[in-house]
Parts: sequence; C-alpha cells; structure tokens
Amino acid sequence: MPSPEPLRIAGPFSGLLVIDLTHVLNGPFGTTILTDLGARVVKVEPPGHGDDTRTFGPFYKGQSLYFSFVNRGKESIVLNLKDDADRGVLIKMVSQADILTENFRPGVMDRLGFSYEELSKLNPRLIYASSTGFGQTGPLKTFPAYDTIVQGLSGLMSITGFPDGPPTRVGTSLSDLVGGIFMFCGIASALYAREKTGKGCHVDVAMFDGTFAFLEHGLMAYSATGESPKRLGNRHPYMTPFDTFEAADTQFVICCGNDHMFGELCGAIGRAELAQDKRFLSDLDRDANNAALKVEMEVALKKQPAAYWLKVIHEAGVPVGPINDIKQAAEHPQTKARNMLIEAGGVKMPGNPVKISGYDDPPVRVGAPELNQHGEALRCEFGAAEHLKAAE
Repeated sequence: MPSPEPLRIAGPFSGLLVIDLTHVLNGPFGTTILTDLGARVVKVEPPGHGDDTRTFGPFYKGQSLYFSFVNRGKESIVLNLKDDADRGVLIKMVSQADILTENFRPGVMDRLGFSYEELSKLNPRLIYASSTGFGQTGPLKTFPAYDTIVQGLSGLMSITGFPDGPPTRVGTSLSDLVGGIFMFCGIASALYAREKTGKGCHVDVAMFDGTFAFLEHGLMAYSATGESPKRLGNRHPYMTPFDTFEAADTQFVICCGNDHMFGELCGAIGRAELAQDKRFLSDLDRDANNAALKVEMEVALKKQPAAYWLKVIHEAGVPVGPINDIKQAAEHPQTKARNMLIEAGGVKMPGNPVKISGYDDPPVRVGAPELNQHGEALRCEFGAAEHLKAAE
C-alpha cells in the first residue's frame, strides 16, 4: 500500500502533523511555510473540484499555478464534512494532530461541530489556528473578505499611488499573504507555549489586523496629527531624497538616509553645491523642498543612463538600485544565491525565505498534490476498513 507521506525534507517542525482545512490563498500560504520547515501537512479538500484555486489560472502543463504555489509538499484527501464516515476520518486525524488550520468564516466550523472548544476536548494539545478576513470578533467578523476588500478597508489603498491618481491596490495580494504569515507566527508561538504548558490554544488571526499593522508611516502620521496622510507616489514621507529618479534612459531608485549620505550623493552626481544650498541643508529642509530637489538632481541624472549612475552612486556609498521587472528579479544572481527560485512538481516558484543553519534548503521540492492523491492511504491510516471508499 502506498505511503500517505510524500518525500519531505527534515526541518525544525519535523514530526508535527498539521490538518489543513484552509483554502484559496491566505491559509495555504501560511501552512506552506510549515511544510517548507518540515511539518507533515494534510490538506483536506471538499468533494468536487477541491480547493477553488485548482480551477484558477494561470495554468502550466495542466497545473494551476495559483494552487501549486501555496500547496507544495502537502498531502491531499477529499472529505465531505457533512458525511458521518468522513467526519470520523477527520476526527481520528485531529486526535493525533498537533495543529489544525482553517479559514472559514466564523461560525462555519461551529455549525459543523468542529469548533476549537469541541476539538480541544478530544485533543487538549491541539493548536487550532483560524485565519480569516476580520477575525473571530468585531462587527465585521462574518463579512466575506478578499484581498482587495481588506486593502481598501484597512487604509492601505488610500496611501498607495500618486497624489494626482486614485487609491491603488498594492501589486500583490498583500493582505492574504500577511494573514498567512501572521497565522504561521501564531502557530510557532503557540507551539513554544505548549512546550511549557502542555496545552494547545486557539490562534485567531485576521487579514485586516495584519494589514493594519503593516501601515507603518501612514499610521504614524495619523498618530501624530489625527489626520490621514496623502498619497506620495514612490517617495518616502520623512527621508529625502528617497524616491525614483529619471536617468537618460529609465528610472532607478536612490535612498538617501542622512545628511552625510546626501553630501556624498551630491558629489557623485556632480552637483556638490546642492549640499550647501539652504533649501537642502537638513532632512527636514529637503523634505519641505522635495520637488525642487528632485528637479535639480535630475538635471544631472538625465545626462547619463541608469547603469552609469547605479555604479557611480553605489561607489559613493549611497543606497541605489534598479527597478527590475519580474523576469529580471527572478533571474537575478542574488535570487539564485539565496535559492529563492526553486522547482516543485516541475514548476518554478518562490523558495523558502527562512534559512536555518543545520537544515537543508533544497532547490527541488515535492510539488502540490493532485486532488485526493493520498486519500486512500490516509483513510487507512486514520480511518477504519469500512471507511475505505472512493471520494465523491
């Protein structure tokens, strides 16, 4: 009989069993971190087409990349949570699990009889992690949440974009991903607490909370003034020059963090006199006269291509960088050196950002499972003979 486990690498979470009821993006992103760090993650999918993202594009060699990117290395079983036999299989898995994750709207797991209160009676050491749009409390707790909804409600969209443009969504599903990261953080913290107490707990994470916590300088401005800050485009609100700039051929980025760096930058671009200009003497002065400074700098910068300035400004000790497209970023030597573009199931995807000494970080990993790929073996492991049946 085939093993229910795919080949996995050793990691700090090796030996942990995770029952993953999450779907789409925010939950699966968090449980993929657990997988990458050695945990055994069993993905429970509903009958039919399974996780909705199996039907989402883009597709590569018949695989949904949306699904594959956040489900690599997991096992898949189809369970109908309203069917008594399948519920029995899940209960048996939970009784042996270390962690259960879910991202249903609050109340759904309760109605199914799988609330934290019920499952913790079965397994007091269980860490039960919920990652939802708005958390388990508050007036919005039952509201449906997609990433862009949360970006809008959290205030993030209001500070993203240029002053003369509309509020803009960040160019990735930041709120979903933040929810997954904080779910992982909560699980790791709960595991540490369990080592001391012997008891599990309920981890309650909200995409809204995580995104709100990431507002950084936008919320600082509100705390200081009681007012909402305006959109600034690419520039920093408190450090200048800290922005994108036009060279002869394209834009690039300069990030100047203090007065000394500003002096070095002015010398490097052949405009040493700017460092003595009373409009630009301190960071506060430069910030107040940001537009004028950018015009003065670009008089020099537009005389040479970006590659020239990247070299010259870097040699002056001032942080500077290109604006890469995705292809350039994926093929960059730094990406390769950090093993951040790996292969899983024949698909190129982001690697594991968490590098831990003593553990391998292989460039080839197990891919995402086919729907119910491990169902029969898992039913044998966690069910009884009468539970062996084809998934619906």
